Amino acid sequence: MTKEFAVPPVVFPSGGNPSIVNIQKRRVPTAPFQPTRATNPSIPFMSFDIGSVTTAATSSSTLYGGPIGGNTSFEAEEPLLDELGIHPDQIRKKTLSILNPVHVNAHPHRDSDLSGPVLYYVAFSLFQLLAGKIQFGVILGWIVICSMFLYVVFNMLAGRTGNLDLHRCASIVGYCILPVTVFSAVSLCLPADGVVSFVTAGLFVLWSARVCTSLLVQSCPDCDEHGGLIAYACFLIYTLFAMLVVF
Repeated sequence: MTKEFAVPPVVFPSGGNPSIVNIQKRRVPTAPFQPTRATNPSIPFMSFDIGSVTTAATSSSTLYGGPIGGNTSFEAEEPLLDELGIHPDQIRKKTLSILNPVHVNAHPHRDSDLSGPVLYYVAFSLFQLLAGKIQFGVILGWIVICSMFLYVVFNMLAGRTGNLDLHRCASIVGYCILPVTVFSAVSLCLPADGVVSFVTAGLFVLWSARVCTSLLVQSCPDCDEHGGLIAYACFLIYTLFAMLVVF
């Protein structure tokens, strides 16, 4: 005995082919995400248009005075020595003022710097090295101690009218060591422990003390009455450096 199943009839729409109908009913895929372009051309990173980025880069380079690629002119930049705080013309003027112990010009020493003192310190140490004396640390330490000593003495004598700072005092002491540096070079040709060496040392010490005293007194108008005490302190300082050369 067979069992019959009721099968509903299959009705196809007009057109005949069901596969075509299914293809027509499929959803057409949309395009990938397309971000909207920025309306403000001054913000290039919000736009995905290469042309706008190039235009913005060109406008920004024009705004800052030149192309971004580093083709700017170096004529407007300062020299390297000026950026490092080294002024050769200023060092030359201060050196010329030291070389004349009779008429000392204190005007170039109003602006303190340590470039010249470091140069004279190195020259002094090298001349001592040629004489067989390694005294780089000794000379540097004595310069620092003597600068602090003269700074305290001068400000105590000047009182309220003294306006000498430690940086300027170190600059004056360093520049006035130039005669002792010249004596160190001359002593290479002089007999050691002779009368000529002591007399020459005394002359160069008086030269350094005279110049240093004049620069300090001219920096304070009310210190003329204390010139003898300041000169004595300067004489002691440069006597120490001359003793390094003689002995």
